[in-house]
Amino acid sequence: MEQLTPKQIVAELDRYIVGQTAAKRAVAIALRNRYRRSKLPESVREEITPKNIIMKGPTGVGKTEIARRLAKIMHAPFIKVEATKYTEVGYVGRDVESMIRDLAETAVHLVKQEQMAVVESKAREFAEQKVVDIIVKARKKNSETAESVIKAQVLDELHDGRLKNTVVEIEVAEHAPQMEAMPGMSIDINLNDMLGSLSSLIPQRKKRRKVSVEEAVSLFMEEESERLLDMDAIKAEGVRRAQEDGIIFIDEIDKIANRQGSGGGMDVSREGVQRDILPIVEGCTVMTKYGAIKTDYILFIASGAFQISSVTDLIPELQGRFPIRVDLRSLTFNDFVRIFTEPENAVTRQYAAMLSVENINLTFTPEAIEEMSRIAVLENETGEDIGARRLHTVMESLLEDISFNADGNNPQINVNVDKAYVVEHLAKEISEHNLRKYIL
Repeated sequence: MEQLTPKQIVAELDRYIVGQTAAKRAVAIALRNRYRRSKLPESVREEITPKNIIMKGPTGVGKTEIARRLAKIMHAPFIKVEATKYTEVGYVGRDVESMIRDLAETAVHLVKQEQMAVVESKAREFAEQKVVDIIVKARKKNSETAESVIKAQVLDELHDGRLKNTVVEIEVAEHAPQMEAMPGMSIDINLNDMLGSLSSLIPQRKKRRKVSVEEAVSLFMEEESERLLDMDAIKAEGVRRAQEDGIIFIDEIDKIANRQGSGGGMDVSREGVQRDILPIVEGCTVMTKYGAIKTDYILFIASGAFQISSVTDLIPELQGRFPIRVDLRSLTFNDFVRIFTEPENAVTRQYAAMLSVENINLTFTPEAIEEMSRIAVLENETGEDIGARRLHTVMESLLEDISFNADGNNPQINVNVDKAYVVEHLAKEISEHNLRKYIL
């Protein structure tokens, strides 16, 4: 895949996220530095470690969305974890090393999907041939026509989609059950991994199923792809990518910070989790079911609101491992107007798409967008500031009647939401805000 430049990465993020240029630039440079490092001589490359990033900002301003979009635009192993899900070693819960095991799983899956795409044409050819043989055998029983003629007819019907929903009976491999880790276990366990090579000595059981031709081709393709893949090579490449290109986004890191002036067991526990995360970020070796993974060159991006704590409340050693700090600002009226209209996944477009299923053509005037933005700002100012998430609250209240009454049985209806419509349907929110002005 083409390696994106920092400007291209920011441009991709701009398609979905309004503002927060500093955060976008920071992650774009960090990601491009991974590519730059990969082009250096090995002796130099070993000395260069990622410059981890910590993003600070209120909820709903784009921190998690930046991470989510990065996962889609970067062809690299990426996982998002929540700091609050981990517990100190010795306590019931997930240990911090499990984030590296999750990254390894993601990396191997990514490589496997790539290799399956490589063998797709061979697998499809094999799968279609198996399905054709099954159908030809069934038709041959009641026909005197030559097998070659029947086969040609079946191939034509398969390729032009006429057999798509035809039901056939096939034999497929029965997969062994997976055993999930029990609560409190620090190591994720897979029953097949425990059995190891012993499982390959046990004959694979088959079961008969009645499925559509389309599903039969898909199942046979999956089986053939698995047979064509070199899983040892895939696992080795997955480990390499996790080590060299892996990105871990740690959300809600502020929730494990020790607030100044506080004390007690909870704060001790939070500090314990921080100290467990420290060696992972500093660089250590973690054992996974695919092999040992060094964490020295994994890029870590942490984020938190830090409303009741500060970045400086993290232990100094952990702060030092996140040298790049970026502040994300609160959203303004103009930001809300842009969020309603500019991103490709704008909430107005989402609701319009959903209601189009019910034959409703939903549009918004610029004045309506401005009024909704004004109300969203007021709600965030007088209540809990939840950033852009407030827009979904506004839209749900605004379109409640339309969504409830829409049943798709009527011909297309044009609904143009203007300022008067917004004022009428969000009157409760407006009146509550006006009332709050007089309450001390």
